Amino acid sequence: MTDFAHRILVVDDEERIRRLLKMYLEKEGYEIEEAEDGETALRMAAGKDYDLIMLDVMLPGIDGVEVCSRLRQVKATPVIMLTAKGEEMNRVQGFEAGADDYVVKPFSPREVIYRVKAILRRSSATAFLTKESNSSNNIVLPHLIIEHDAHRVMAGGQEVSLTPKEYELLHYLAVSPDKVFSREELLKDVWNYEFFGDLRTVDTHVKRLREKLNKVSVEAASMITTVWGVGYKLEVSK
Repeated sequence: MTDFAHRILVVDDEERIRRLLKMYLEKEGYEIEEAEDGETALRMAAGKDYDLIMLDVMLPGIDGVEVCSRLRQVKATPVIMLTAKGEEMNRVQGFEAGADDYVVKPFSPREVIYRVKAILRRSSATAFLTKESNSSNNIVLPHLIIEHDAHRVMAGGQEVSLTPKEYELLHYLAVSPDKVFSREELLKDVWNYEFFGDLRTVDTHVKRLREKLNKVSVEAASMITTVWGVGYKLEVSK
């Protein structure tokens, strides 16, 4: 395994699922570590930096939603939740806790690899990069600055810690200020959900994004506007 291979933590109480995911992902060159319960996952995630965590919702002891929520208090590591069919409410709760994506069991190897590659591609420049941004890629708006090369967001003069998905959603809206996007458009373009997906995924991420911005700048948070019956926009003109 090369030193620069992406390191992924797979968390599931079923050994069969862990073994299956490990096999799929190692074929793609990823370095895989495993945990079979929430407490172990939290301990491992706190002690080491992973590029991605695949996290089952139904875990003994601390469930996956709670693990994700606690993890979000200290790290912005991308999280893909693993959910069983019919666990729609758990998926919504997972997004509210800060998950970036989900895969429904039983899953196909192709979908798993697609989701993993998509998230790693989007988050490769995020998290804790400190390199200087190319100013031409900066988006400077009233109350809000997005330094795209460094995936850094400043609001009210303070840096805002966002998950890769929250960052991508904000950047997508900011590239076209004052343009209204439907939930379907956002789900397709930000989440890459062509044929499936819950529209509440968009709502929960917008809610979390507003909450994070609101902590440092009420003005920045209020720029994300709900257009009732249509969707959302980043409003800059008054």
